[in-house]
Amino acid sequence: MKQMSKPTTTDEVVISVEHVTMRFTLNKEKVDNLKEYFIRMLKGKLEYNNFIALNDVNFEVKKGDRLAILGLNGAGKSTLLKTIVGVYKPTEGKVTKKGIIAPLLELGAGFDPNYSGRENIYLYGAILGYSREYIQSKIEEIIEFSELGHFIEVPVKNYSSGMRARLGFSIATAVDPDILILDEVLSVGDAKFRKKSLGKVKSMFDRGVTVLFVSHSIEQVKAICNKAILLEHGNIIAHGDVDEVAAIYEEKTLRPKAQVTQAVVVPITADEKAEEKVALAEAKEAIEKEKDFEDLVIDEISKKPDSEKRYAIYLDFKEKYSSDELSKDDFKAEVKKLLEADLNAADSPYEFEAPMGKFEAELKKRSGEAQE
Repeated sequence: MKQMSKPTTTDEVVISVEHVTMRFTLNKEKVDNLKEYFIRMLKGKLEYNNFIALNDVNFEVKKGDRLAILGLNGAGKSTLLKTIVGVYKPTEGKVTKKGIIAPLLELGAGFDPNYSGRENIYLYGAILGYSREYIQSKIEEIIEFSELGHFIEVPVKNYSSGMRARLGFSIATAVDPDILILDEVLSVGDAKFRKKSLGKVKSMFDRGVTVLFVSHSIEQVKAICNKAILLEHGNIIAHGDVDEVAAIYEEKTLRPKAQVTQAVVVPITADEKAEEKVALAEAKEAIEKEKDFEDLVIDEISKKPDSEKRYAIYLDFKEKYSSDELSKDDFKAEVKKLLEADLNAADSPYEFEAPMGKFEAELKKRSGEAQE
């Protein structure tokens, strides 16, 4: 990525984070319902731990600065951004802000799945603090930028994750902000839309907007930002010039893990052996159930038109399930919806270029395994 235009900064402080601490309460045991929660509370059996996500964090951002927030997973980066935006109220300390903020965090997180894209523009805009009159003046521009076309009248529950993110990005960037907050959102949509969204963000940079930017891409950070802070377990461990802080971050990410010089072997007990045997049996049963489910899906796909495309979409869902983007229930619900869908319908939500021959190869492979 090429270096963007250098920021023009002033001495005016637009964000002040003073002694901010964020604590979260984590239950030691899962409590499934309110009744059980109160019973445990009355009996004094409600056990929990305090998790400190941010610990006495202090820094200032001056007008025109582009500040990168770096850190490994779990360092507190997203929590810090949400605290600055106002999603979280600090347990201790305070955050002071000046100007209009455009937060590009979890794009589309406030959408109502049963409303159409157009209705969600008004809803999401209200969540971001835009007036109905302002959204009304920008709605055609938002729809055009999102490239959703006639899908704007379709319920959001039928959108792909990429379509939801594109709509969320288009709404969030419809305002001319004083402060732009970016949390790993410069990879929205396909290559064409990513280029377009990056161009939109760069145009904001050219107007001198103040930026808070979270990314694991050091190349992006160095190209966009002039300053950086480095978080570790909720504490700021470095703050200053972006190149200096990025060097510390890179050193931490590349540092080899300490080698264990001596292993302590503890003999397994009879009870632990029994538990291990039960867990292994349950794991095998789960694998067999998933195999049976896939066999059923493949059989159903083979009976449907557009089987190659349908199979490619199924593989996409399967990959998201494997990477925990979809829960098991959501995965099965998406597959069921896919098997029942008319892929050629005008309101079909499936935008997918299917590589030809994959499903045919899968059927041949299964046929060969059956013969063996």
